[in-house]
Amino acid sequence: MLKCCMSNFSKLEKLMKRPLFTSADAKQLGISSSLLNYYARKGLIERIDRGIYRGISPSMDVDFQWEDLVLAVKSIPDSAVCLISALALYDLSDEIPRLHWIAIDNYRRVPKRRGTKIVRMRNMSLGKVIIHIGSESLPIFDRERTIIDAFRYLGKETAIKALKRATSVQGPDKIDLNKLKKYAKEFRINIDHYILAVTV
Repeated sequence: MLKCCMSNFSKLEKLMKRPLFTSADAKQLGISSSLLNYYARKGLIERIDRGIYRGISPSMDVDFQWEDLVLAVKSIPDSAVCLISALALYDLSDEIPRLHWIAIDNYRRVPKRRGTKIVRMRNMSLGKVIIHIGSESLPIFDRERTIIDAFRYLGKETAIKALKRATSVQGPDKIDLNKLKKYAKEFRINIDHYILAVTV
């Protein structure tokens, strides 16, 4: 039995090079959920969440501060970092996220993840970009969409602070006011007076 288990474990080596893998990934290699649970009990792999695993020594080159966020968003297909987590990544807020804020399509079933706030949103493709944290790529809404979503979901105080900070940044990270207005129009939010107030 042990020999069979260890033979199957060698099949996982390819998956264990990823930051995480799912029980569905393992099943494609002929490894059952019960066998994954056995490996986790033996300390050969780590169970992150229901159906989500990683190797004990994952090769993930990510700042410790963002490691759990990267794992959370990678465990949810077609998702994006949003709202409080996105504001923190863009340095548009002083708030330290207690939860990982992740957006999924409005019509999808909401997955359960420990320490994660799932937000169902429409038009997931608008403003969705990929950023790199260490060696990992991360889907996230751009600064402009994040600010508009802050007005939609978080309240004016948080959104205005983020807008003010974003408009003070110069260089490649400078906010695109035309794009911001376009997104506002798309989501039927009038923020012209806030833009005027922070840019005069």
